[in-house]
Parts: sequence; C-alpha cells; structure tokens
Amino acid sequence: MTMEILGGSVSLEWGGESLTLLPERAVWWARESTLFIADPHFGKASAFRHAGIAVPETSHSDDLVRLAMALSRTGAKRLVILGDFFHAKTGRSETTLSELAAWRGQRPELAIILVPGNHDRHAGGPPEDWRIECVTDPWFLGPFACVHEPQEITHRFVLAGHLHPSFGLRERIGSGLHGPCFFFGRRVAVLPAFGTFTGTHPVKPKRGDRVFLTGEDQVIDVSGTIR
Repeated sequence: MTMEILGGSVSLEWGGESLTLLPERAVWWARESTLFIADPHFGKASAFRHAGIAVPETSHSDDLVRLAMALSRTGAKRLVILGDFFHAKTGRSETTLSELAAWRGQRPELAIILVPGNHDRHAGGPPEDWRIECVTDPWFLGPFACVHEPQEITHRFVLAGHLHPSFGLRERIGSGLHGPCFFFGRRVAVLPAFGTFTGTHPVKPKRGDRVFLTGEDQVIDVSGTIR
C-alpha cells in the first residue's frame, strides 16, 4: 500500500521499514533521518566537453538544486550515495569542483556516505576536505545493504543504483508516459539515476515487482500495469 506523505511522493513498507520515494529521485528513510540517491555522475558534461562534445558544463547545477530541495524538505541528517559520484577523471574540471565544494560548504553538518561505483574507481574519490566518507561495498545500515550494482545479499534488503532504470506505459496501456523509475523487487530495490545527464535503461518487471515513475514534481505508482 502506498500513500502520499510529502508533496508528490509515495511511501511503502519494505524491509520492515517505511520508505518515502521522492520526485527528486531520492529515497527518504525518516526513522534514520537518511536520504539515499544513486548515480549523480557529477562532471559528466565536463568530461564530454573535454572530449570535444559541446554541452553546457554547468548542467549539474540543476541536480545540486534538486538535491538541496530534497535535503531541505526532509531535514535529512545523513546522505547516502549509491555509487558513481563522479563520472570520469576528465570531468573533474575547476568549474565542477568549485561548484560542488561550494554546495558542500553550505551543509557542513550533513554526514555524507559514498558507496563507490564503477565510475568512481576510475574517476577517483571526492577531495578529503569535503568530508565524504567512502565505505566498502556492501555497506550495511539497519536491515539494508547499500551497494552500487544490484545483487542479492542474504538476510538483507538491498538498495542499489547502477542500472539507471526507466519504464514506459505505451506498450502497457497505450500511454506515452515514460521516464526514470524506482524499481522494487522482493529484496532488491534499484534507484533512478539522480543525474539528469546520465541516460536511462528500460527495465522489464515481472509479476510481484513494483515500479514507481518519477516526474518533475510527482512519483506515480504504476505497479498495477505489470502483468
């Protein structure tokens, strides 16, 4: 059963805990004052520009605004990032680093945990003075195992990223509605990519899975369309 508890969001019971899915593409765990996101891929536009592809270098700015909104309206004390903080080593431009450093400086009290992803292994970790704790994958928090790549872990409910899941209703009900989604299986949940400049990968849910589309200001439970 889902219900709206914050504007445009839905909540569900999973792993014995109440989680709220936010349109900012984040999961809010109120009991532990923790916000989860996955795959921000900061600096991807800068990496493209380094490769000679003309895209706006500050395309991550909107993502930082969206993250600040999610943190403000939840009052989160902890942020857990499920991998791929940076996109590539070439994306660590002065503009990108300066903007991220300024954002971090505005919330010095926020605890930030990074579960490194495949891109982080090549791009390198955040600067030490940003005080972002890099942990080993899997990282356990309550009943949850926080990972980057989705996987089954015994006796844990898994929160993951990596896939950049998306879902469309055109084939299901004739609607053109399509977009990034939260994808919940029985014991593994995959968050949508937080970064808007990341691309998506369609998922193929099976009976019993739950899918929640994310819009600009609303999360929509479309699980009823799964056959």
